Amino acid sequence: MKQILIVEDEQQIGHFLRRGLTYKGFGVSVVGSGEDALTHISERKPDLIILDVMLPDMSGFELCRHLRSNGYTNLPIIMLTARDELVDKVAGLNSGADDYMTKPFAFEELVARIGAALRRTESRDQQSQRIVVGDLELDPSSRQAWRAGEELILTKREYDLLELLARHAGQVLTKEQIFEYVWGYDSEAGWEVIKVYVNYLRSKLNAGGKPDVIHAVRGIGYMLRTV
Repeated sequence: MKQILIVEDEQQIGHFLRRGLTYKGFGVSVVGSGEDALTHISERKPDLIILDVMLPDMSGFELCRHLRSNGYTNLPIIMLTARDELVDKVAGLNSGADDYMTKPFAFEELVARIGAALRRTESRDQQSQRIVVGDLELDPSSRQAWRAGEELILTKREYDLLELLARHAGQVLTKEQIFEYVWGYDSEAGWEVIKVYVNYLRSKLNAGGKPDVIHAVRGIGYMLRTV
C-alpha cells in the first residue's frame, strides 16, 4: 500500500483528502505544519507528499526546498493550494515540486496526478537499479561497470553502448536502435563506427582472456549473451 503524507493546516480539507484517498486504497497521514511534516518524514518516509503552500510555520515552498536539498530528491511532491497566480505556480515548480494543483480542485484529477507521479518515480527507480548479466554488473546512477568484480574504465559512448546491450540482454538490437540510443537521431555515425565501438568494448570486457559476451548477428546488429 502506497503511503501519502498530506501537509495541510485546514482540518476540513485534510479530513476530506484522508477519507477520499483512503477509499482509493492509499495509506494516509495528515499533519498541519512544516515541522510536523519533517518529523513525520524522518520517522516514516512516505511514497508521496501532498503539500499546501500556506502553512503556519513555514511556506510550502520552503519545505519543498528543504526536502530537496536534504536528500529527498526522488520523493514525489504535489502542491495543492489556493494560490493560483502564475508566479506562485512557477515558484512551486522551481522549489522542487513535481506538480502544482490549485483549489478548488477535482478529486479524481488529483488521484490521476498522484498515480502519474508514482509511476514516474517507479520508472526512475527501476532505471537507477543495478543491472546484472552473468558476471557483468552496471550501476546506472554512477555510470560504472564491472566484469567479474573488476571495474571497467569506459568512455561515455562505451558505457552507453554497454548499458543498452545489458538492458536488453538476450535480445538482438538493430543498428538503428543502437544509433538512436547511443548517438541520437541526428548523428552521422555509420555502421562502421558502431563496429569500432563494439571492438573497443570487447577489448575491455574480454581482458585477461574472459569469454566474449557480445554476439554479432550478421546484417542486423548485436546482442549481449546472457550466459
